[in-house]
Amino acid sequence: MNPPILSKNLLQEDTIEVQEREEVAPVEEAEVSSESSQWKLLYTIAIVVAVLSLVFLGTFYYENIVTISNDAFGDLSSDFYFFLLAGFVAQMIDGALGMAYGVSATTFLLTVGVPLSAASASIHASEVFTSGASGLMHLKFRNVNKKLLKTLLLPGVIGAALGAYVLSSLEAYDYILKPIVGFYTLYLGIVIIQKAIVGIKRRIKSNRIPGLAAFGGFMDSVGGGGWGPIVSSTLIAGGRHPRYTIGSVNLAEFFVALASSFTFFLVLGIEHWQIIAGLILGGLVAAPIAAYLSSRISTKRLMLVVGVVVILVSIRIVYKGLPPLIDKIQSLFATLS
Repeated sequence: MNPPILSKNLLQEDTIEVQEREEVAPVEEAEVSSESSQWKLLYTIAIVVAVLSLVFLGTFYYENIVTISNDAFGDLSSDFYFFLLAGFVAQMIDGALGMAYGVSATTFLLTVGVPLSAASASIHASEVFTSGASGLMHLKFRNVNKKLLKTLLLPGVIGAALGAYVLSSLEAYDYILKPIVGFYTLYLGIVIIQKAIVGIKRRIKSNRIPGLAAFGGFMDSVGGGGWGPIVSSTLIAGGRHPRYTIGSVNLAEFFVALASSFTFFLVLGIEHWQIIAGLILGGLVAAPIAAYLSSRISTKRLMLVVGVVVILVSIRIVYKGLPPLIDKIQSLFATLS
């Protein structure tokens, strides 16, 4: 009797499925070249949009940017190097495992006294650059499932923009959402480990992926992180190949972060450039290393690591999120009494 491990046949089928453009019959070489050109065009358009966004913001916030830049870079504090380390470690985790950049970076920043609101805004701004670099590396190492990426993009972007607007308008209700996300991802971490040990039994239905992407993008903006833990964890727990799921979700995160940060900047403005710069530089260094590791780690081992990371991150989210919620509930009952 075979040991209860990941089904070799299923993993081979998944790999073949990716190589064949996700259940699409083999095509002529010219068509493959055409599809590759389309994706290069899409990525080029995204980069142009990012640049135009910066130009747009610079036009309206020029004086503030000059003042902030002088304050931020005129006299670098010792904390700047800690921000570099935070960006490096967070991107290593996110690039290799497909999740936990926001939570990891937030944990680092809070330890040096950065306010939560400043940490969240800075992390979303830096993610535009780090996720872009990470996405390019995953493309280079052929970790991207293009059909899955197409399914994630638009719903994720819409959810992220909506979430950023909601957080900017209703930030006081963040204490309700974080514990919910924490319990959800904790459950997913357990499921992922179970799948790694017992084996993959069924795949998440494709028609549910757009809704998952929209929810993940929304919660990422509202909760300061969650795109990876929600989207990657659910897809992997549902039977998706970890390597291609992580690569696809990482590349989609660039567009999600762009939508989220652009919305934040429009509503809240731009500040804390020293934190943003540290996170970006640290993340850019880590991106190629993390993408390489993702393509070399075995599937079972990768799933186990992802599961453990998700559980640890989720426990922290619940631990930090429950006390404020309990306090609010107690205050409500006290008021009603």
